[in-house]
Amino acid sequence: MRRREFITLLGGAAAAWPLAARAQQQPTQIPKVGWIFPGASAGPPTELAGFKEGLRELGYVEGKNIVVEYRFGENSVERLPEFATKLAQLNVSVIVALGTFAFRVARHAAPEMPIVVLSADPIGAGIVTNLSRPGGNVTGVSVMRLSGKWPELAKEALAGLSRVGYLINPTNPASAITLSEARHSAEALGLDFRSYPVERPQDLEAAFAAMTQDSIGVLLLDADHPYATNWPQVAGLALRHKLPAISEVREFVLAGGLMSYGVRLFDITRRMAHYVDRILRGTKAGDLPVEQPTKFELLINLTTAKALGLKIPPTLLARADEVIE
Repeated sequence: MRRREFITLLGGAAAAWPLAARAQQQPTQIPKVGWIFPGASAGPPTELAGFKEGLRELGYVEGKNIVVEYRFGENSVERLPEFATKLAQLNVSVIVALGTFAFRVARHAAPEMPIVVLSADPIGAGIVTNLSRPGGNVTGVSVMRLSGKWPELAKEALAGLSRVGYLINPTNPASAITLSEARHSAEALGLDFRSYPVERPQDLEAAFAAMTQDSIGVLLLDADHPYATNWPQVAGLALRHKLPAISEVREFVLAGGLMSYGVRLFDITRRMAHYVDRILRGTKAGDLPVEQPTKFELLINLTTAKALGLKIPPTLLARADEVIE
């Protein structure tokens, strides 16, 4: 090689080196995730704790290699549309929507953005048409409520039970679905079934007073309510009114409720973090099957049973996954 050509080549390489070095030093953009939850931020709620645990398992450290924009309704859905619009403006990579209403406002604000949703019944709520192949930009997890089982547990636990009450959130379609299943089950068992609407936490006192007047023997309630992250309040009201209550989440029993049968919300939202990870790595949301739970647990609070003057049958206690004494 001639000397002049060598110097020219060397000079070109030297000029190119800083550009390559700068390109290598250019920081990778940190992915940004949106979170919409109608519940409260204080606690932290079980749903949030599970999601954060899932992120940690996958090696994510908030503020370092991932940013999560949290938006909490504080037990109300009124501001969720505003939150969804804000997340769309922030151009997050994926939105985590907890509940049917959260999903709907997210899809309206950002129709092209991938969404990971938690829903009681994704097909019944019109979120997807096929669980194994959801298509579009939506995937998530189903809590797969077994509300038809709650009246069966109530009848087994409470001798002489004749009338069942159900707290219904009329603003949430998923709550209407679980109520329908519970009603069908209760009536098949020969029980009188009555529902009581609760849209705001302020409505709880009136609902309990009405159930007392109607001589309700047991209360059934799902998690599609504005009080869902304030289980101690609901459990306290039930105990004060001498009303046995069955829910779908363990947090209600830990707070003083009588019984619960359903999935662990912590495990469900932990799995949602894995879906977020797959989407951030390039998988299309619609190619990820909606996951359904395979484990359901029965919890019984014997301390509450004693306070209510109830004797839980030994056969039912033997089937419980956890008994609180």
